Amino acid sequence: MGILMIVPTLGRRPDLLRLCLDSIASQQVGDIDIVLVAPPGTGVEAVAEQYEARFVADPGRGGLSGALNAGLAAARPGTTYAAWLGDDDLLSLGSLQRTTSLLDQRPDAVMAFGWCDYIDERGEVVFRSRAGRLAAWILGWGPNLVPQPGSLMRYDAVMAVGALDESVRLAMDLDLFLRLRRRGRLVAIPATLASFRWHADSATVQGESVSMEESDRLRMRYMHPLAARAYLVLRWPGRLALWLAKRRVDRNSAAVARAR
Repeated sequence: MGILMIVPTLGRRPDLLRLCLDSIASQQVGDIDIVLVAPPGTGVEAVAEQYEARFVADPGRGGLSGALNAGLAAARPGTTYAAWLGDDDLLSLGSLQRTTSLLDQRPDAVMAFGWCDYIDERGEVVFRSRAGRLAAWILGWGPNLVPQPGSLMRYDAVMAVGALDESVRLAMDLDLFLRLRRRGRLVAIPATLASFRWHADSATVQGESVSMEESDRLRMRYMHPLAARAYLVLRWPGRLALWLAKRRVDRNSAAVARAR
């Protein structure tokens, strides 16, 4: 069993990158192949060497999706599972043990995911995402509540559906999840598997409105034409729920900062 862990990075946050890699290296499972994808000359090559990881040059096309595809293309023979983790995000202790165990036991599942904590720049929790099975159920028509950090996918399934769509700017995880769902089940694990760092530099935070529009287009791409027409109206409650959730995270983050 080989686990491919891709960490795309620009090399601008070396301290957070090391925390991310520490969280991967501390997983108590064997045969983890860590691949750092970054522009050459950013110092990431040296970090990769320190962690016995492999360095792959960012192809400079397709944004984050292009970087992830470069990591997927570098998979070693025998790779069974694959995932990626932002360079400022963290895997929880035991995360890979839980996800690999579930996928080993569930041949009908193509992906496992769990709960996710939102943390600030200092690592303090500002929100806890606990959608669970509901997240997979509403994925095609409601807000995307499936946390990408901590999720683990079958490598062969990812490649069979065409890997990442490099034309997708921000919602590449939703697009991949929707295509994977056509091949098998996305199974929720009732445990915290990762932490997502919520701060002003996050692409997800900065591109909120762009991400919502892109997500809507992707959902309609995989819908029946009649359902897509109805979705143009029915999407608004889900958008409102997502907007309110993000405002709550912002308020919690500000409250934690004030309390310091």
